[in-house]
This record gives sequence, C-alpha cells and structure tokens, in this order.
Amino acid sequence: MNALTLPDIAIQPSRQSLPLDWVGMCGIALPVLINGQQLAAKVDAGVSLDNEEARGIHMSRLYLALEMLENDQLTPALLHRILERFIDTHEELSNNAYLNIHTDLLLKRPALISPLSGWKAYPVSIRASLKNGLFHVELSIDVSYSSTCPCSAALARQLIQQQFANDFGEKSLNLDDVLNWLGSTNGIVATPHSQRSTAHLRLRLNDDCNALPLIAIINDAEMALGTAVQTAVKRADEQAFALANGQNLMFCEDAARRLHAALKCVPTINAFHLRIIHAESLHAHDAVAESRWNWEAT
Repeated sequence: MNALTLPDIAIQPSRQSLPLDWVGMCGIALPVLINGQQLAAKVDAGVSLDNEEARGIHMSRLYLALEMLENDQLTPALLHRILERFIDTHEELSNNAYLNIHTDLLLKRPALISPLSGWKAYPVSIRASLKNGLFHVELSIDVSYSSTCPCSAALARQLIQQQFANDFGEKSLNLDDVLNWLGSTNGIVATPHSQRSTAHLRLRLNDDCNALPLIAIINDAEMALGTAVQTAVKRADEQAFALANGQNLMFCEDAARRLHAALKCVPTINAFHLRIIHAESLHAHDAVAESRWNWEAT
C-alpha cells in the first residue's frame, strides 16, 4: 500500500491575488560565530512573495538554510550564500531575500589605569538583503558612554569661583590653604551632572567588504567619544574616568559631530545614520541628536 501523500496547502492558489513584500519568521534562536565567539542570537528570515497567485512560501526551507550559521564564521560571503539559498528554494515564488541577526557582541575591555579588565556587551544587528540580484549588508551597533554637560560644568565652576572669593577675598593666599580648600567639600560646592549615554549606529557596508568590521567600528567610536563606560575598576581607574569626562564635556550635538567625523573615515562603510541619546540626569526626558551621511531620510 502506497504511503499517503501529505497535503501541501501552501501550493494552493490564493483566494486573493496580491504579492507580498516580506514573508518569513522572526525571533529564531540560533548560535552564530562572530570573531571566533559563539554567541546566542535571534534571527529573522524572510523572502518576498512575488507570485501573486501563490498562497504562501516554504518556511521550513528558510529554517533549514540557516544551519550554515552554526559552524561557519559570520561574514558577508556567508550571508550572501544563505540569501541565495532562500531564493533558490523559492524558485518562481520569490525574487528578494532578507536576513536579520540580533545578538550581543562580548568584548573584554581593559581598565584605564589598573591591570583589571572585564567583559562588556555591545548589542549588534546584522541586516542582509538580496534584492533583484543586488546584495547589501547593514550593521547596527549600540555604544554606551558617559557624557558630562558643558553647561552644568560652567555653572559649577562659577559657583566654585564665588565660594573661593567668599573664603579668600580678604586673605593673603597661602598655597597649603588653597590646596586644602580645593580638597574639601567646603571648596568644591558644586559638581556638573553627567549621564550614561548611548550612540545607536547604523552603517551600510561596501559591497566588496569581506568581513564584518564590528570591533574596529566600536573601537573608533569609543576613541572619538573618549568616555566609554567601564567594567572592572579600582579607584585609580575611577579617577582617570573622572579626568576623561572633564576633558570631554559633551552636549548630544558634540557627540554626534565627533562620531560623524570618525565614521566618515572608516573605509569599509559607504553610508551611516547615527542617533545619540543622552539620558538626562537633570531632566526627566532625553536629549537626542541625529546625523546621516549618504543615508536616505525616512
């Protein structure tokens, strides 16, 4: 007796003829290999449904193609092969394919002064598309840093000057007295406010890029900002961090301009959109700045 043929409802004609831009799955749990690390990721996989008569796609074929992510280093070439598999397995159904990978890149970062180091997570997304034969890769990276308000710093300095005038205005200056005053809470009567801030970077890679330059871009961004958040620290590191904040007073506009200039020098990208968020400690709202280069406004 012949085995029963299992029904395939997806191949039946659609009751309403209409092509669809994207059909697939979101939030697939998979491991990925990035820079030698195996990381837990969530993956979105999809194709266009260009055959308006077809009822649906073959989602299991997309899922099976994702097995390539498990053992191979994540590169633009690997992303390209997976997208080609998506389209090859949907012949006469789909012309376009899409793949999004979301994970946290773990980097061990040294302290500023001491020999300590610790792990820091950087949320990243890799978005790849193959549309009508054209392949593109886009990266999204979140970089956390500290920002000290220039206005608050200036106001704090003015109050310190006033206090200095009150305490020493009618006295002859003595170095020891001044040093003691500077080291006391009576002298430093005000401090500027600062906050943990985030740079959301979206970057489009050059078509000939053969690797994902995640670490290089993170390093360039943190160097441009000068105040990357720390992991393990001793007091010497905390003091060095205070010095870095004092030498890098930043409005959100300043941070955006610094990053814009730094990213334009990265040879592996041809467009970017950056969004700076300073989670204000003075206000209950955020200060935000955005900048684009070769990026279409939406």
